[in-house]
Amino acid sequence: MLCVVLVAPQMGENIGAVARAMGNFGLSELRIVTPRDGWPNPAAEAMAAHALPIIQQAQIYDSLAEAIADCTQVYAATARQRDMQKPHLTPKEWAAQPRQGKAALLLGRENSGLNNQEVTLAHAVVTVPVHPDCPSINLAQSAAILCYEWYQAENGQLAYEGESPAPQQELHAFFEQLETQLDAVNFWKVPEKKEKMWRNLRNIFGRATPSSQEVQSLHGMMRAISEGTSGRPEQS
Repeated sequence: MLCVVLVAPQMGENIGAVARAMGNFGLSELRIVTPRDGWPNPAAEAMAAHALPIIQQAQIYDSLAEAIADCTQVYAATARQRDMQKPHLTPKEWAAQPRQGKAALLLGRENSGLNNQEVTLAHAVVTVPVHPDCPSINLAQSAAILCYEWYQAENGQLAYEGESPAPQQELHAFFEQLETQLDAVNFWKVPEKKEKMWRNLRNIFGRATPSSQEVQSLHGMMRAISEGTSGRPEQS
């Protein structure tokens, strides 16, 4: 099951066009994070045409973390290369990924796309290959291409055998615990480098896509390390 997540979209017409592309290819769950012009938006409804129910049932969120909390696979659609160690997929490669619970496709702002912090929350990056002489592609075009590939792959997709990855809220709780423990032991020797180091650590676990059981094991490991460290006599 795939939901499309629009992050801070600016124009209602673009939201409606994305909904229309979703409807063309059998998708119905639209989530919107902080739309610039508020919600509901008459321009989105007018542009959606036959996909009006998708607009009417769209869910609105105050943050991206909330919008993807129940998702086990998160993919960021972006045209720009990022300084992150994440899988980079074409639309066809993305659509061919094994189905593992609920997946989310993130699409960013019309003028700047997704920022680095938002891409960090994704397990992989999806990029539409375009001609270098005309690299700009708008929000609805991206949605149409990606939804088409998903639709094409849907019928032939083999079921995933094995435990599904943990949803985002479980990973977020682990990241909070991990950051607290790293702060406590002064892991960030150079405070100015913390942001990039922390992003790298999150990306490692994001690529691993641990299951719920594995996340619980990570929690237990962190508790054991914390208890062992607190009971250890200080070195002189």
